[in-house]
Amino acid sequence: MDTQMLSVPLPILAASLCVVIAPLMLRLDLGRRISGIFFALLFTSFALQSLLVGLRFGYGVERFITFQRVLPMSVGPLLYLGFLALAVDGASFRRHALLHLGVAVLLALGLGLFANIFRDFDLVISASYLVYTGLLLRLARRGPDNLIHARLDIARPAIRWMYGAVGLLLGLLILDTAIALSFVMARGASAPALVTFGSALLIALLLLILTSIPTLIALQRPTKVKPDIPAESNEATLEAAARAMLLRSQIYLDPDLTVQRIARRLSVPERSLSNAINVSQGMNVSQYVNGFRLEHAAQLLRDTEDSVAKVMSQSGFLTRSNFYREFQRVYGQSPASYREGTSPKE
Repeated sequence: MDTQMLSVPLPILAASLCVVIAPLMLRLDLGRRISGIFFALLFTSFALQSLLVGLRFGYGVERFITFQRVLPMSVGPLLYLGFLALAVDGASFRRHALLHLGVAVLLALGLGLFANIFRDFDLVISASYLVYTGLLLRLARRGPDNLIHARLDIARPAIRWMYGAVGLLLGLLILDTAIALSFVMARGASAPALVTFGSALLIALLLLILTSIPTLIALQRPTKVKPDIPAESNEATLEAAARAMLLRSQIYLDPDLTVQRIARRLSVPERSLSNAINVSQGMNVSQYVNGFRLEHAAQLLRDTEDSVAKVMSQSGFLTRSNFYREFQRVYGQSPASYREGTSPKE
């Protein structure tokens, strides 16, 4: 069987799947719309790359080679910013977005304008993959508590998705390196076969993503239940009911707490609950729940001699870094300093 002919439909099929997935990303409620926008742009970039690869290796269309070779510069920044949007506040996120996208655009323009002089595109792209692999690993290791803008039920899966993104970048790095070596050592003799293999793996990944998205979209639909709270209640009333329920049940101490569980306890749609907390408190559900956890931690620091690590775990936090950062933000000092300041004086 002719390997080159086999490779013709696969990149174009991958492009078609990316075109389907990109708008679905905009429908996902991850907690912050900008996150979905960056993921939609990521799959749009994948669609363009796959289409151009298919045209080049399948039909010999070479006029877009430079564009095809610089497009991978967008993968790392878009992937990283999609996740970073769930962890960083507005002004800080805008600075990160300008920095990462600006650098990527400048490098792509530089490579494109000086393509006849500097031909080693792959070295720059490989460096980009490695840099964003490191950044994603650092973000993932901070744990789900760090994703302050993520929906409560999305934070933990998002960490797994980040590690999957790391695997994707490393896979792209290995594949691109193999194709580059093929052109250097054998004038691209094995490039079509490598493109076929890479496209097949990408299609498998895209099919997995495509089958998972409907489930995620279904989970974010409002639950149709008979409300215990009158329909005319405003956001403040619903937030007060949520506060009373959380204080009474203390389910905020469960690190696996989801927004669905809170909404079911109140017999209200999830979207109504999220909107009530956002409007009345100016924060999302994750930040809201963390407030209760911090109050509980402060009480334990005042009233017990448990270690700070034990207080952290007993208060529903999963990672030390996020606990210390949030405690410092709310109380203006570290947990240990807070305990010293509230200890009875001899």
